[in-house]
Amino acid sequence: MTTAEATRNELGAVAAATKAGDESAFAALAERYRRELQVHCYRMLGSFEDSEDLTQETLLRAWRKRATFRGEASFRAWLYGIATNACLDALKRRPRPRAAAMEPGSGGQPPFEVMWLQPYPDRLLEGIPASDTEPEAVVVSKETIELAFIVAIQRLTANQRSVLILRDVLGWSAKDSAELLGTSVASVNSALQRARAGLQQYLPERRLDWATGSSPSPRERELLQRYVEATEEADADALVAIMREDLRFAMPPQPELYVGRENVVRAWAEGFDTEKFGHMRGIVTGVNMQPAVACYLKGPGQTEYRQLALDVLRIEGDAIAEVITFPPDLFPQLGLPPVL
Repeated sequence: MTTAEATRNELGAVAAATKAGDESAFAALAERYRRELQVHCYRMLGSFEDSEDLTQETLLRAWRKRATFRGEASFRAWLYGIATNACLDALKRRPRPRAAAMEPGSGGQPPFEVMWLQPYPDRLLEGIPASDTEPEAVVVSKETIELAFIVAIQRLTANQRSVLILRDVLGWSAKDSAELLGTSVASVNSALQRARAGLQQYLPERRLDWATGSSPSPRERELLQRYVEATEEADADALVAIMREDLRFAMPPQPELYVGRENVVRAWAEGFDTEKFGHMRGIVTGVNMQPAVACYLKGPGQTEYRQLALDVLRIEGDAIAEVITFPPDLFPQLGLPPVL
């Protein structure tokens, strides 16, 4: 079946379901795009949990707004428009973040400025089907799902963020983006120029040198295993040996950003005292197409290892360049057990 035939079939099915008032049939057609719409909402919001809520809101809005679908654009593009506007509405409701005080141990670096940030499980990124009507569409690529990219675009204005995602990530034209956002092509082009400049400013300097493959290289797997072993053995020296000197560490939603491996290891000092802190175990997993370690802790007097945190690593060359630590909220979505 050609793309044109698939488009006509889909439009016919949507029209028939709408005319018949068949909500379940309409929902089934829209449901095919749920997974990629959630990735879109995640890029807009930086929060996995919010992306789930906004995807559901998108599908509900689509049914309520079904009369506005005229077929000028594809059904998929129409859904993306609804999702984008739902996310923009959600961003308007978010309180503005307060400026954070400089952390004394951060090496003079600015605070970690993104309040709303959660990782996205790799298992939910795998196998997202291409659209029948737009088979060339690229929904997920490593360079636009890594945490560094998600953090950088969260620092753009909501309008710049939406334009950048529509134009540079999804490949929409300036005309289509302007129609969706209810603005002019000139405004879209201006916002895109500012967004690209901001992205260059906020992304790490070596961003363009990172590997683009989704699977860890043998060297990355080796570093990941050494990280797990050093964590389980509470070996500070072993951790230092596999870290870049300018290592960055953050633990959102806390505002502190630590820069420099010595500063980071000092911040982790409590965890190296196994008599007081306990012993740790690590399970290798993946989020945002990056290696991650799910950390479990068996505290003094306890008999089992319990969920503690998720460390997401960025590896550059032969060393770990960044560790971002999250609460264990998403362990169930990662298929991880509650205790070991």
